[in-house]
Amino acid sequence: MLTKPLTYVGVDPTAGRFPFTLAALNQDRKLTLLAAGDVNDVLAFLAEQKTCVVAVNAPPHPNQGLVRKNLEKQNLAFGHLRGSDMRQAENELRARGISVSPTPARVETCPAWMQIGFDLFRRLNEAEFKQYPTEKAPRQWLETHPHAAFCALLGQIPLSKPTLEGRLQRQIALYEQGIDMKDPMEFFEEITRHKLLHGAFPMELVYTAEELDTVMAAYMAFCVVNSPQETLFIGNQQEGQIALPVANLKDRYS
Repeated sequence: MLTKPLTYVGVDPTAGRFPFTLAALNQDRKLTLLAAGDVNDVLAFLAEQKTCVVAVNAPPHPNQGLVRKNLEKQNLAFGHLRGSDMRQAENELRARGISVSPTPARVETCPAWMQIGFDLFRRLNEAEFKQYPTEKAPRQWLETHPHAAFCALLGQIPLSKPTLEGRLQRQIALYEQGIDMKDPMEFFEEITRHKLLHGAFPMELVYTAEELDTVMAAYMAFCVVNSPQETLFIGNQQEGQIALPVANLKDRYS
């Protein structure tokens, strides 16, 4: 399907000062790039890659009304249709206790980060990236959801992402997958009584929440190529499928 070696890329749209965080892994799972920038920075890097898979933490387009149509077929009362403005993949994750943002049916009601994602997918398609899996296409894209991926990998809902403990938990989870990145346990080795008293924590050893999400996305791109039997796509292909790094999901995550 793809000629190795590959570059495995993760992209996370944030709608912040730098609209995107970008990470790249090589075939040895070495973290070769971790940076922030705009869409032109992302596209310039991808243009340099002869063969790559890029996983984006965003939906490719608004929902197609599949969840609502399914509820209507079940002849549910109108009141039960409230909250149905989401994609099938998101509905499946929520049913398992994994909190994800719903993708509305109208572009104008989608949050800014989703609209940035829509534009990125449009530009990827214009650059002749194909949706994964496409036979013999050298450059392909897919969608993932880092929070859901961390839930699946850990088998439980991870600690709050903005907190130090939540970031360390995610970094350990990624490091244990063989990713050549900063060893999170070095953070604890660097802590001394003196540093604790003065609040001098070695934060340079801990990635930001956005960076960890992006590295997870890059790892997801790696997984679909190298261990497809241990990956899962949920949702409807027409509407958008989310790739996760497990063969099966638990019924409930807590």
